[in-house]
Amino acid sequence: MKSWSGSAGICINEKMEVLMVKSFESEGWAVPSGGIEAGESPEECCIREVKEETGYDVKVIELIRVKETTINDIHVTTYYFRVEKIGESSGINDPDEIIAEANWKSLAELNAINHVYPEDLELLLEQLI
Repeated sequence: MKSWSGSAGICINEKMEVLMVKSFESEGWAVPSGGIEAGESPEECCIREVKEETGYDVKVIELIRVKETTINDIHVTTYYFRVEKIGESSGINDPDEIIAEANWKSLAELNAINHVYPEDLELLLEQLI
């Protein structure tokens, strides 16, 4: 079976809002994430993906969860990190050009929006408590 590994960054601001992104092809929101490149650690991937997709520089605080699943016969491992933003966003600079929007979502908004990965909602809510 093929395998794929990636990282995701959960960033919460001082207003207790979660940094989320939406792609051009989806109405759903997700935390910034992407595939780990050759020679890259999961932490380095997380920092790079958050920067590309949201424009924020972040530092990794801790590994929260490792999600393993199978999608279309591909074994998928995703490392979820709690990250902290450094400064303000320099704007989306996504080399894959799939990110349409990056925005901060409040607790109420998290419960109302469509999620690309609905199973992540519980994890996000746990981080806000």
